[in-house]
Parts: sequence; structure tokens; C-alpha cells
Amino acid sequence: MSYADRRAKVAALLAEHGAPALLVTHPVNVRYLTGLASSNAAALILGDGTGMLATDARYAGTAERLVPDVELVIERDVSAILRAYVDAVAVEAQHMSVAEHNRLGGDLIPVDGLVESVRTVKDEDEIEALRRACAITDEAFSLVIGRVAPGVTEREIARWLDFRMMELGAERPAFETIVASGPNGAIPHHSPSAREVERGDLVTMDFGALVDGYHADMTRTVAVGEPAGWQRDVYELVWQAQRAGRHAVRAGSAASAVDAAARDVIADAGHADHFEHGLGHGVGLEIHELPFLGPDRTGRLEDRVPITVEPGVYLPGEGGVRIEDTLVTRSDGPELLTLTTKELLVI
Repeated sequence: MSYADRRAKVAALLAEHGAPALLVTHPVNVRYLTGLASSNAAALILGDGTGMLATDARYAGTAERLVPDVELVIERDVSAILRAYVDAVAVEAQHMSVAEHNRLGGDLIPVDGLVESVRTVKDEDEIEALRRACAITDEAFSLVIGRVAPGVTEREIARWLDFRMMELGAERPAFETIVASGPNGAIPHHSPSAREVERGDLVTMDFGALVDGYHADMTRTVAVGEPAGWQRDVYELVWQAQRAGRHAVRAGSAASAVDAAARDVIADAGHADHFEHGLGHGVGLEIHELPFLGPDRTGRLEDRVPITVEPGVYLPGEGGVRIEDTLVTRSDGPELLTLTTKELLVI
């Protein structure tokens, strides 16, 4: 889908909010609608699909190349430009500070999630970028896993994964890589530490590559040395839950039902209190975006929506297991993008 087509889709939604225009200030949404990745830019989308792009001189050349069909204004004061175009405007209130709101003045109509709702369904070019990001993620794991051994630190493993992803073509890691060993595995978003891996540990690695602005997300848990019985049991449980969640993913599925498919497996085994986060989230130009899978989430999945499925069981003081894939909803079921084995690897 062209940037002009994306802007037209957003413009078509403006009438529902009684707004003649939308001021887009969230950098990710500006990029989605124009292609310009900038720390200082705003796009004004009018009801007929036309509009303008405001940025500073640092990004002028890039903006002219990316969006030749949109009026470009080199100006830091967006409020002055805004008043020259429209008297009332919808704004991304959730991405705007009080100071920015006051500076704009005029008749501002708060609109939350309008561009994000358009971003949810991806075109095949976006899915291909995610497919490449996931392929790099898979390959980085295969190159690093052999180095995970007693005596190496969580930070070392994280650095190796990050280096390999960039060596393979990623722009950068999609987010701060998580490596959690032993008891640290009970912390879902543990930051890699100087703790050394020990024989008998489970090690959870949550990481992904960024390619053309699109974020991959994968988690695998491995055993260092022969796992204890409880470790095998918990791993098998999480694997069963992840499988159930993946199999529930298809266009038309309720977000809460997909979550329940996995969550019920864990709850039936007596671990309901050890899985307290949502089952998954959308991925794209952001690592966490619509839709979200959880017990209280409303709505149904549409076709061509990339999401993660990532159940886990976390046992304080002992460790944890999480298994996560990135996949795409299709009418006949999920397309799996992260292909690394989910068998328990013993290293």
C-alpha cells in the first residue's frame, strides 16, 4: 500500500470524528503515513486525503524524496502552520504533552488510536519485512546457542545475540534483548545482568531483529545440562499452552478467546497465578502495538495481522519458561514467521 493510500484511509475515518483534519505528531505514525523517520516532524492530513508535512532543515531532502506529492514546510512551529490551514483539528492526544497541547491552542479534538487502527492490518510488503526480520532472528539464535555454557554471563549472551543480528543485516535489535538465567527466569522482563550461567539453569532469551523499521519478537528457553524433572514438566506445559494459543489464531478469532486457549492449559495444571501477563501483542513499526491478546481484550483478529503468542510460567526463586513466536493471522490459520524449534534444547 502506498503512503498516499495510507493517508486516504486515515482521511476516510476523520468524518466519523467530526474533524476536518488530523495532526499526526507521533513519530511512528508520521513514518507510516509519509515514510519519513524523524525526531521532529508532523503531518497534517485533511479530509480529502491531501495534506502537508512539517519538519526542520535536517530532514528536508529526505522528505522531498519520500513524499513529493505532499506540501513540505520547513518550520519548527507547527502551531503557526496549523492555524493557516484549519480552525479545528483532531490531535493524537495520547502522544501529546500538556505543553504541546497548550502551544497549539485553538479547537483541538482528541482522537486516540486512529492511525494505529489503520496500521493494525499489514500489507504483504510489510509482512515481508517482518519475515526477513524473523529470519535474521532465527539465524542469530542458531549462531549463538552453541556458546551458551556455564560461566558465561547473561550480558555476554545478550551482546552476542545483538551483534549477530546486526551482522546478518538488522538495523539494530528490535528492543533490549532479555537474557534471564536460573532464578532470574522468574522475572518476565529481566534485564541481562552479570550473573554467570550455571549448570542446571534454564535460560530464557527474548530478542528480535529490526528490519526496514519492522520488529521481530521471539523467545526461547533452553536447559544448560540435563534438566530436572520439574523443569521438563514446566517446559512441556508452556509448550502445550503455546501450541494451543497458536492453533487458535486465525482471522475472525476473538482476542480474548485466543488468550484463553493458552491460559486455560496453564490454569488447568495449577499455575494460573504463575502466568500474569497477556498472551501476546501486535508487532510492526512498534514492538508492542495493536492488537493485544488478553483475558479482557475485546475485538476480533483480522486477516494479515502480525502478532506474538508468548505464554510463560514463572516460579519465584526457581526460574521460568517462556516460548514466543511471531506469526501472521490468515483466514485459514496462522503463518509462522519465527521457525526456530520449540523442542527443549539441552546444551
